[in-house]
Amino acid sequence: MKKFLTTLLTGAMCFSLAACSGTKPAEGGSSKGEGEPAGEKTPEPAADAAVKVAMVTDYGDITDQSFNQTTYEACKAFAEANKLTFNYFKPADNADADRVTSIEQAIEEGYNVIVMPGFAFANAIYEVAPQYPDIKFVALDVSEGDLTAYGKREFKADNVYSAVYQEELAGYMAGYAAVKLGYKKLGYLGGMAVPAVVRYGYGYVQGADAAAAELGLTDVEIKYVYGGAFAGDPDITAVMDTWYGAGTEVVFACGGGIFTSAAEAAKKVNGKVIGVDVDQAGIIDGGYGAGMTVTSAMKGLAPTVKTVLGAIVDGKWDSYKGKIETLGLVSENPDDNYVQLPSTTQFADGKFTADDYKTLVAKMFKGEIKVSSDTEKEPAVTAIKVDYQGNIK
Repeated sequence: MKKFLTTLLTGAMCFSLAACSGTKPAEGGSSKGEGEPAGEKTPEPAADAAVKVAMVTDYGDITDQSFNQTTYEACKAFAEANKLTFNYFKPADNADADRVTSIEQAIEEGYNVIVMPGFAFANAIYEVAPQYPDIKFVALDVSEGDLTAYGKREFKADNVYSAVYQEELAGYMAGYAAVKLGYKKLGYLGGMAVPAVVRYGYGYVQGADAAAAELGLTDVEIKYVYGGAFAGDPDITAVMDTWYGAGTEVVFACGGGIFTSAAEAAKKVNGKVIGVDVDQAGIIDGGYGAGMTVTSAMKGLAPTVKTVLGAIVDGKWDSYKGKIETLGLVSENPDDNYVQLPSTTQFADGKFTADDYKTLVAKMFKGEIKVSSDTEKEPAVTAIKVDYQGNIK
């Protein structure tokens, strides 16, 4: 993706500037930084370099071909290009206490910019950020609701910047593309029904409905369910087996590692999958079968990292600190946007081409196509049928 514009689609929401009280968590567990993989080292920092960047992983690791790997590679590339010290830290386990410990270890080792991908960091940020006002915390996909636990607590810290994304737009693109490419039996497998996952799903429904209406179709169907987890498991795979076995052609698997359940079921019947957050064609096609991934509904994690770290290095942190910014479309050009489809999308002449995609994005950017971000009610549809099946677990 090209260097992203700094213009943002929606206004920023500022955190309160007062620091919140709290006691420092007790030390516990292991969160020793794993450092650079063998054979990889960032250059020695310039003598006057003041910025030291640490990235902390969430559920997975830096080879997950998703949030962690994308964020790690973006941080590492920026550090190398700017001769900054960089390292990453992997918590001992998937627990708030371990994330806190890793963040504090990075700070103790002198890192003053902490980059964290994913909403799972909300509690750790809530606990740690107010205690270290001189540290700059950059969060990706951590919403105001995550930080305040959806209104149940108050979060006050002006040393945090978080970027969230208009998932409904990326979901719309994916649903629209799927129907235009000829798929009529669609599925949506969300992880947990958190707002971001719901926005992806409802956008997907809206996009599929719009494409079906344009084509004059009345036989497009979507089965819609939440797995209740952000990883695949036998129970979820069993439901996917039922879907694909009954004729579902493609499933938008939206929720971390939950794609494994969709891909395992799809492989048995030569079905298709739509990836999420990053271009997942490499991991899905590589692990389950070439050509399985129709497209992916992506967020601009890497350009967000590049933009914000660049601002920090340039002394422009004040323009970002204390804000949650919602990023979406900033241009008619798909490559300039914070939500998009990848170049690996299975475009097809006479159905849905790269030029058709550009036309779609241009209409969305100009406001000719409206996509609802409402997560409280199911989107209205006119041309398709949606079977909402609740939660698997």
